[in-house]
Amino acid sequence: MSSISFNLGYRYLRSKKGGIFSFTTILAILGLSIGVASLIIVTSVMNGFQKELENRILGVIPHAIVYNDDYVENYEELIEKINANNDVYESSPYIEIQALISSSSDNKPVSLIGIEPDKEKKLSILPQYMIIGDFENLNNKNSVIIGSSLAANLGAYVGDNIVITTPDIKSTIIGSYPLSVTLEVVGIYELRTEIDQYLVLTSHKTAQKLKKFSIDQTESIRIKTTDLFKADLIGSNIALELGNSFYISSWKDTHGTLFEAIKFEKLLISLMLFLIVAVASILVLSTIVMTVKSKEREVAILRTLGASSNQLILIFFTQGILLSFIGIFIGVMIGYLFTININNIINLLEDMLGRNLLEAYFINYFPYFIDHKQILFICLISLILSISASFLPSLRVFNTIQEREEIMRMVSELREIKVVSTWLTI
Repeated sequence: MSSISFNLGYRYLRSKKGGIFSFTTILAILGLSIGVASLIIVTSVMNGFQKELENRILGVIPHAIVYNDDYVENYEELIEKINANNDVYESSPYIEIQALISSSSDNKPVSLIGIEPDKEKKLSILPQYMIIGDFENLNNKNSVIIGSSLAANLGAYVGDNIVITTPDIKSTIIGSYPLSVTLEVVGIYELRTEIDQYLVLTSHKTAQKLKKFSIDQTESIRIKTTDLFKADLIGSNIALELGNSFYISSWKDTHGTLFEAIKFEKLLISLMLFLIVAVASILVLSTIVMTVKSKEREVAILRTLGASSNQLILIFFTQGILLSFIGIFIGVMIGYLFTININNIINLLEDMLGRNLLEAYFINYFPYFIDHKQILFICLISLILSISASFLPSLRVFNTIQEREEIMRMVSELREIKVVSTWLTI
């Protein structure tokens, strides 16, 4: 009888006029497909944007910094000790100076970073985003690399001189004034993030002169860890190994709130999109209710032929399961196809509208990352919601059976009463 329940469940999905599906079935499948596809597309795109932010921001700022109260001496020995740690990919001396950069047209507050140019390719993604010049040019005396946004604001180009003014005070016989130095622009990078507006890079030797450090002194040691999201723990262990006088600062202290906000926003959007699946589940429920109501006569006939209550309930539950699987499968296919072709669709829309839809963003394309575990979770939750919605109205068959049996019992009793009344009259 279970095969009969399955066949009848599939048959009730079909239109009475011979179509593949009835109109209500098409609406329920369409609702589920749109809900699942929307969740896959939106979560994949948000995953892509999150990864781009991680690469372009966390790929530039230090994973962790080790420092002490004053300055770090004999930093080369410390770097060798740090690099011996299996959780460390690379480390180098690091000096950060808050300064004012000036040109003939404008001046801007910036963060001047002293780095070792030869190690930067292992520590940062900036060498990959140079649009003019090369990081090796920082080995030249009194040179800097600036971002494209900052270069545009200053009206500076490669070969131009800019003035860096630091908070350090220089004293002379004629008085005291902030320390200023003229540096040559030897390169321009472009990340298309806010980093382009304030990050200025110079060699570690130049930064040492600005801070008046000796050749074996630095401000801190920059660390790139093998696991970005354990950078604070790895850095803490390293600081303990180096001694009690050292402290640790990780990217979570400076940019952690940004990525927590992105995760929270993604969670809220996912919850809102799950409402579409919930509405589609209501369509599944209404479809099963209407089918149960319209098939009362068939239910009574099957009951008369000996079908059990569980078998009759299974007919309509099977209908709901088939409807759910079809809707979710179509939604997954649409979501995959739309996601992998999203940039072609955006380009088509831009051609139709005649404008760049991504001009306000830090990248000129829609990044996406398809997380298969996340999609499996979406399908599982959608399946649970839709199957639950189909199970409840399927139980109405049991009530219908009881109601009809009660009616039949009452009819039988009435017939017996009528027979007895006729006999007494005779």
